Order: sequence, then structure tokens, then C-alpha cells
Amino acid sequence: MSPLRIVVADDERMVRGALRAILGAEPDLEVVGEAATGAEAVSVVRETAPDVVLMDVRMPEVDGIRATERILKSMDPPPRVLVVTTFENDSYVYEALRAGASGFLLKRAGADELVDAVRLVARSESLLFPAAVRSLAARHARPADPAPWVKRLTGREADVLRLMARGLANTEIAELLGVGPATVKTHVAAVLGKQGVRDRTQAVIAAYEAGFVKPG
Repeated sequence: MSPLRIVVADDERMVRGALRAILGAEPDLEVVGEAATGAEAVSVVRETAPDVVLMDVRMPEVDGIRATERILKSMDPPPRVLVVTTFENDSYVYEALRAGASGFLLKRAGADELVDAVRLVARSESLLFPAAVRSLAARHARPADPAPWVKRLTGREADVLRLMARGLANTEIAELLGVGPATVKTHVAAVLGKQGVRDRTQAVIAAYEAGFVKPG
């Protein structure tokens, strides 16, 4: 298989260098571009079409949130965006997830955590740091009237979405529901399609914001 292609966007050169060194040491990962600003990130991503973007939230000119929005709206298929942040409870992180980021990684994470996070986001088989994602969604979401997609879910799809919100992977959901992983994958795809979102993180955010999943 071809290595996963990655773009690193951070306004600190030393951070970019460290990330490149860690990722480049893995045979299945390849850094294909770097960017020091959000605007540069958009340009580099469009030129290189990576699988995953490591996106700093706070950057000059255009921040990571706006850059994420522009990338995801202008590319088909879009890359997975992994936000790199100092504080997991930062409101910027939640806004980045709402903008379409697939997960986030703390800057203090170790090399193994970084590599695992990139691979997990690329596969999109479970939430990255599910407890933190759920905590952010529960704290920042302001549930309005139920979204139209809620009524379109089948009973089994609703069950799957609730288990996704707990951060369970397809194999774990399959075991709990007594079905095969392939069946769960089909249900997950149906849920994403009815919600109009692209991955599990967005599905969970949408579930909280529609009041489908309750905090706690």
C-alpha cells in the first residue's frame, strides 16, 4: 500500500520540523508539505492532495478553523484534518471540530501517540480521544429543535449512533449488538449520509447539537 500523505501546518518552524521527523521515520507515512500560516496551508493542501493534515489552531493570517473550512469545502475528496492544540478544552478546538476536523491532538503528545492518531484519523473507524470529544460537545453544544435527520434514522441506526457517541469502534459496536462488523459499517455509512456529515466526529457533534445525545 502507498504511504499516507501528510501536510504539517504550524507557525513554529521547530514544531514543524519535529513533526516531520517523527512522521517521516514511519514507513507507512510521508510528509508531502509544510505550511506556516492558515492561508499557506490551504494552498499547500490543494497542491499536494494529502490524506491527513496536521493543523495548528492558532496561526497568523488565517487561523486553523477557517483554513479547515476552506480545505474541506474546496476539495473532493477532502483530506482528514487533525487539529494540533495546546489545550484540549480550548473553545477553538470545538469550533475546529464543528468546521470539519476529524479529531485533535495535544502538542504534548508523544511520538507514538502522534503516529497512532494519524493512522486512526485516516481510517476513521472510531473517535480520536472520545472522552475529550464528548466533553467538548456536551459543554459547547446548545441543542435546538430536533434535526430532520433524527426522524429518518432506523432503530438500529439510532443504536449505532449512540454507541458511536460513546467512542466505540465498529468491532466493539458489532459485539454489543450481536452483528458483524460489516453490518455496523453499513449502518455507520447510513447514519453519516442521513446527517449529511463526513465522519464519526461530525456525527457525534451533530448528535449533541440536535439533542439526540444528552450530556452525561
